[in-house]
Amino acid sequence: MTDASPAKPLLQARALTFHRQDEPVFGPLDFCLDAGELTLIEGDNGSGKTTLMRILTGLLRPEEGELYWRGEPLTWDRCSGEVVFLGHQLGLKADLTPHENLRFAIGLHGHREHSHIDEALAHVGLSGYENEPVRKLSAGQKKRVALARLLLIPAALWLLDEPYANLDRTGIELVNGLLEAHIAHGGAALVTSHGAVQFHGGEPHRIRLHD
Repeated sequence: MTDASPAKPLLQARALTFHRQDEPVFGPLDFCLDAGELTLIEGDNGSGKTTLMRILTGLLRPEEGELYWRGEPLTWDRCSGEVVFLGHQLGLKADLTPHENLRFAIGLHGHREHSHIDEALAHVGLSGYENEPVRKLSAGQKKRVALARLLLIPAALWLLDEPYANLDRTGIELVNGLLEAHIAHGGAALVTSHGAVQFHGGEPHRIRLHD
C-alpha cells in the first residue's frame, strides 16, 4: 500500500524580493497558497501591493526569489488558463459591448462549464446593459463587467488587485460573495485590499507589506 503524497500548493513564493531604483520595495517574502484558501495582501500606499501582483502575473521580474506553480517553477505556459488577473486596468475594449468583451475573454482563456454570458452579467447586476458599448458605462459598471469575467473563465487562482475600487456597497457585497463561492468550490484567491473584505468562510491568511 502506497501513501498518497501531500498535495502541492497552487502558488508558492520563496525569498521573493523587489527593488526600485536600488531601493528595496519588499522582501524577502515567503508564502504559499493552497486550493480553497483566500490570502489578503495588506499595506499602505507605496508598500508594493500592486508591484507584487504584477510580479505574480509575469508583468515584472523580481530581483531575487522563486515562484512555483503546483510544485514546479512558475511559467505562464504551465499555468495558462488556471490564473486570472483583475487589476486597475480592466482589460475591456471600450467600443465593444459587455457581451462582446466577455465572449472575447472566454475565447482567450477558456469557458467555465455550465456558465453563460447573459447569466453572468445578470449576476453582477448588468441586465439590460449587455449590448451597450462599454465606453458608455460608469466606472462601477465597467468593474462589474470585469467581475463577470471571473464567473466565466475556469481559473483555479484569482489575482485581484483592489477589486472593490469604484464599487458601491452593493458592489462590495457582490465581490465578497464571488470570493466566498470561489473558495467554497476549491478555488483560491490572492487579494489586495484596504479593508473592504468581509469573508465569512473562515479567517483569511494575510501578507503584510511595510512601507
